[in-house]
Amino acid sequence: MYIEKRKFGKSIKYYLVHSYRVKNKVEKIRRYLGTNLLKGELERKKQKAEKIILELLKEINTKVFFFTLTKKQVEILNKYDCKIDIIHLSRDEWENFTEDFVYNTNAIEGSTVTEEEVSEILHKKKPENAEEIETKGVAKAVKYLRKTKEDLSLSLLLKLHEFCFKGSKYFAGEFRNVNVVIRNSIGQIIHAGVQKEELKDYLDDFIKWYKENKNKFKPLVLASILHNQFEHVHPFQDGNGRVGRLLLNFILLKNNYPPINIMLEDRQEYYRTLQVYSKEDDLKPTLKFLIKQYKKTLKEVSTKKKKK
Repeated sequence: MYIEKRKFGKSIKYYLVHSYRVKNKVEKIRRYLGTNLLKGELERKKQKAEKIILELLKEINTKVFFFTLTKKQVEILNKYDCKIDIIHLSRDEWENFTEDFVYNTNAIEGSTVTEEEVSEILHKKKPENAEEIETKGVAKAVKYLRKTKEDLSLSLLLKLHEFCFKGSKYFAGEFRNVNVVIRNSIGQIIHAGVQKEELKDYLDDFIKWYKENKNKFKPLVLASILHNQFEHVHPFQDGNGRVGRLLLNFILLKNNYPPINIMLEDRQEYYRTLQVYSKEDDLKPTLKFLIKQYKKTLKEVSTKKKKK
């Protein structure tokens, strides 16, 4: 929620505003607070209006991350989980996976580091530029996810972002305080992250939803929902794709499932599944896509020769 000021002649009128998203449309609730209010009086009226708006939200059922599924719908989604074989990676396969993941997840976001260069960079003591920093940073994040016992939290998301971008981006490890949009190759806006004024509400609901629903869904379904919702919110100024794909694997690993690498060659299909989810709340294209990516991942890590 935020204070909106409107000037009328020599007077200033104050409103408390709450924005929320219904599908791909933004709605707003406004409560008039008063005119030419002193600081103390403005704060008192703001607190009172907040309670009223929260009650209205309960009545119209518009929590920022809220959708209901019947028992049958949950069962249908969970059946997708049966389409993957749970195969755990050996130490060498984990090394292969880490290199492949680092290459693909950075390349999807425009990195020019080649697949062949990744291994060399990871064995360097000191990176020489931003792309090398991010190559080593993503690998460090993967290693951390394999070992950590912590549960999903906002601090974990910040930690993953800092792992990836400390030294290459000044806002590493910080949620954004600006609005962000995603554009396609010809400059058209294809997605807008939630408004900066609403970001805290969305993030708080994100974690709350996870705690309330994590035992309802199979790991692949849970990981898909959280990954897609994370990308829909877009909580960072940059780096959301990489942290989102780390989050996907965090949920899988936490539930003793093997990791999934999303391939650069399949990024257009990947983007389409995210758009379908964001616009239609349809998770099925994402699940079908991730099942295919999982099979590709197993084939890649088990057949690729270990680099010396």
